[in-house]
Amino acid sequence: MKGLYLSPALPGLDALRRAFYEWARSDGLTWIYIAKVLCAAFLTLWLAMRLELPQPSTACVTVFIVMQPQSGQVFAKSFYRLIGSLIGLSVMIVLVALFAQERVLFLLSAAIWIGLCTAGAARYRDFRAYACVLAGYTATLIGIPATTQPEAAFMQAIWRLLEISLAVGCSTLVSAVLLPQTTTAAMRNALYLRFGAFAGFMLDGLRRKLDRNAFVAGNVRFSSEAVGLEAMRTAGAFEDPHTRLRSRRLARLNSEFMTLTTRFHALHQLRERLLGQSREDLLAAIRPCLAPLEEILETLRDRPLTVDDAGRLAERLERLRQEVRAAIRMARAQLGEDHGDALLDFDSAAELLYRLVDDLHDYALTHASLSAHRHEREQWEQDFTPKANLLASVIAGLRTGMVVLLFGTFWIVTAWPSGGMFALNAVAILALVSSSPNPPHTAMQMAGGTALAAVLGIFVGLFVLPRIDGFVMLCLVIAPVFVLGAFLSTRPRWAGYGPGLLIFFCIGALPANHTVFDPSGLINNYIALLLSMIISAAVIAVVLPPNAPWMWRRLENDLRRRIVHAVSAPAQNLVTGFESGTRDLVVQAYGLASSSPAAQHNLLRWMFLVLEAGHAVIELRREQDELPDAPAYADNAPWRRATRVLGRALIRLFVQPSADNRQRALNAVQHAIDRAQAAAEPYELHFEQAPVRRVLSYLHFIRTSLLDPNSPLPPLPAPEPSHAA
Repeated sequence: MKGLYLSPALPGLDALRRAFYEWARSDGLTWIYIAKVLCAAFLTLWLAMRLELPQPSTACVTVFIVMQPQSGQVFAKSFYRLIGSLIGLSVMIVLVALFAQERVLFLLSAAIWIGLCTAGAARYRDFRAYACVLAGYTATLIGIPATTQPEAAFMQAIWRLLEISLAVGCSTLVSAVLLPQTTTAAMRNALYLRFGAFAGFMLDGLRRKLDRNAFVAGNVRFSSEAVGLEAMRTAGAFEDPHTRLRSRRLARLNSEFMTLTTRFHALHQLRERLLGQSREDLLAAIRPCLAPLEEILETLRDRPLTVDDAGRLAERLERLRQEVRAAIRMARAQLGEDHGDALLDFDSAAELLYRLVDDLHDYALTHASLSAHRHEREQWEQDFTPKANLLASVIAGLRTGMVVLLFGTFWIVTAWPSGGMFALNAVAILALVSSSPNPPHTAMQMAGGTALAAVLGIFVGLFVLPRIDGFVMLCLVIAPVFVLGAFLSTRPRWAGYGPGLLIFFCIGALPANHTVFDPSGLINNYIALLLSMIISAAVIAVVLPPNAPWMWRRLENDLRRRIVHAVSAPAQNLVTGFESGTRDLVVQAYGLASSSPAAQHNLLRWMFLVLEAGHAVIELRREQDELPDAPAYADNAPWRRATRVLGRALIRLFVQPSADNRQRALNAVQHAIDRAQAAAEPYELHFEQAPVRRVLSYLHFIRTSLLDPNSPLPPLPAPEPSHAA
């Protein structure tokens, strides 16, 4: 019809509802968090003013430090904030009492204490790091003003503790009551989704649909998730008694998941090596053994694994273990006895496959046990063990101690009225960024946030606050700044700007209970804040920065030395300690080497090799610890002596990688294989009744890992040319 205009159809109610739910699950959570930050900050500020605490800004700063999107993280950070504050206050009171009349000795002792706290923050990779940060920062918060008024140090300590406690109480109350987002729920969701993603990853790997980049990216992702889940488990125990009852099972589940990923990686790598050697006959023999597992994984791909699903999965995997055992026997019988080393390849692949199914079964049983408040699988004595480089921690402590001495000396010599703020802020920055993934980057972002805080703080302090009256108007004036800072802190790309803006706007612009209009003091304070931020960021970026190549090399060295742990560490916490420490080192190194893809690639190659060889060594140790009491399995049997020689050769190789050490390790593993073959049980026995044959499979896998042309090990020495007689 001429002139008829058809407008586009308006979205229906269902479409609007779906759009709203999608927004609520993403950006909606961010705005809920921002609203909770505002409520906690304003409640704390109002109470601090009503109670006439001297520095409400200290309480507000504490709110911004401890507030997190999930309540469990708030509870955990608040707990360690109080612990660190109590320790820092106690130490500083002692130092003030000892050196009240001698500023030089006081400054030296304070620098030593703060340096030790910063080193501890860099050393520990969990909430203990936060306690160390606060022990140093709170000591500075009390100690620096006490240099001019030592007689007031004790009362200042009491006031600061009250301000911090008030902020902690308000933050935990708001986080728990106002639209709570629990860490327990986030952890449960992560557990459910993680296994479905890993099932799809395994299925694609078994069907050879993963290229090298996708395989590497998947392993990095699962390593990061294992480290993150441990942090959520610790935080969840603070908020939920049901999580505390299941804490050891959750730790066990995370450990079994790490073992599972390592086992699958080993199987995948062995199949890739056989493919590179054109061993299609062996791959064809193994394929029927994999088919039942692939069928189960197809039903689990990208689906959340609930507790009930895990129980049903455990039953299916119990049946699958018998099917895989029968399929391996049939495939082994078809190969016959005349394949030489091919039998070792098949045995290694078969053992890895059987153990993979066994690990899946253990994981499903532990996951299913979470439905019960109490369960026998809670009896788990192994712990997640984060690792950090000792030298890097010491350097972080020395760097902070040096800055305290330099800034404090400058303050004493110049008698700058804002010198205390200058020194205090430098310590705060160096301590806060010491445990971040990329300290120089974080410090520069916080410096940018401080610059913005200075502009807004001077404007608000000089032109707005003198013209308003009442607490409500104060909240309306500062709310936009708080919203902007909280929003920036939720964006990973700008995460450093948010704390810089929030913390230093509060320190500089929020009125004290004894309010004084002092324009020159306000400007002086912000000059001190900006100078200390810029100098601190420069110090971190110049004085042995933690993201420099020297640090990558140190972490790579620590990563290689994980083999020493696998070979010689006590049996207690051996598996979880090895897996968690290795992954934590890789997560750290991968983040620090973000500016160098080549360094990241090399670190990942070492990670794969260390996990392969280390896990095989641990399995060798397990097999020997569980040997029956028989002469063939005695401690002085030739094959057992050969495996001990192999352990020493592997340590030498990974501590000092060289072509000669690689050849020595290959000679040692070949010698161990020869001795184990001489003592191996008949092939009529299944692996479960043949421990030496299981040992052989792991020895052979170590040999294939050392021979892998894609490994980061130095090339083998060229064979010497033969001479005619």
